[in-house]
Amino acid sequence: MNIAVIYGGTRKSGNTEWLAKQVINGVKVKEFHLSNYQINAIKDHRHSEGGFPLVDDDYQQLIQEIMTYETLIFATPIYWYSMSGMMKNFIDRWSQTLRDPEMKHFKKCMEIKQAYVIAVGGDQPTIKGLPMIQQFQYIFDFIGMKFLGYILVEGNKPGDIEKDTRAINAAKEMNKVISHGNEA
Repeated sequence: MNIAVIYGGTRKSGNTEWLAKQVINGVKVKEFHLSNYQINAIKDHRHSEGGFPLVDDDYQQLIQEIMTYETLIFATPIYWYSMSGMMKNFIDRWSQTLRDPEMKHFKKCMEIKQAYVIAVGGDQPTIKGLPMIQQFQYIFDFIGMKFLGYILVEGNKPGDIEKDTRAINAAKEMNKVISHGNEA
């Protein structure tokens, strides 16, 4: 099994990235930091006669590479009770990909993937972040991906997560799951 981690944060080595690194410790993965790519916001042309025009950004190259992985780990800080804007923007562009005649295999390709979510935020994320987890579930259901688990923990200031034994234990447990799957 090959694994890609998609980071939606802008703070290098922030709480979300640190926790994701604990999850992938000892596992061969490819890491994608969305902040390293120019991904323009979607302009809705779903019902336009000509469909979506080509967009001059990094999205197409990125999604084609991500599609080669069997397992996707979405790691995002929680902003305003949801995924980061970068992560949402990336996923919003899937609407365009679903209608791209050159990417007609996109949904079939995504249907055989499995997904995990790692999310860290302040203000009671284990309660207030649940709608975001449900949003990911709806996204994965729509696209056909298997949603195999999530970690939803609190961490506000840099380094907070490193002191959270519950978060560290959750990361170790997810690591066991993906490590075992990575051996197959």
